[in-house]
Amino acid sequence: QVQLVESGGGLVQAGGSLRLSCAASGRTFSRYTMGWFRQAPGKEREFVAAISRSGGDTSYADSVQGRFTISRDNVENTGFLQMNSLKPEDTAVYYCAARRAYGDSVGNFEGYDYWGQGTQVTVSS
Repeated sequence: QVQLVESGGGLVQAGGSLRLSCAASGRTFSRYTMGWFRQAPGKEREFVAAISRSGGDTSYADSVQGRFTISRDNVENTGFLQMNSLKPEDTAVYYCAARRAYGDSVGNFEGYDYWGQGTQVTVSS
């Protein structure tokens, strides 16, 4: 079992920045690929970014490419999502998730085994 707890969400104006954290406990964090997903009201959960176990590979949704950066600290058992140039359409609940393998399916939420409770990000125009 891996327990994930997100933090860092909040209210920010368009153009601003936020840094989300995902604290992991339980099994060794470094054994898991980590992903970030988001879900806005009335919409399906969508992929945001993923990072491999070592941190050497990353993947981003087109909508956040160049604005968001995913990273991880395997010593501190924490993952991060740095979000810059935020837009109102980024407003959503953001979830971190973990799975064992990295690969072409990292953007599919059904492949993740563990999920955090989510943190709200609201971007005002």
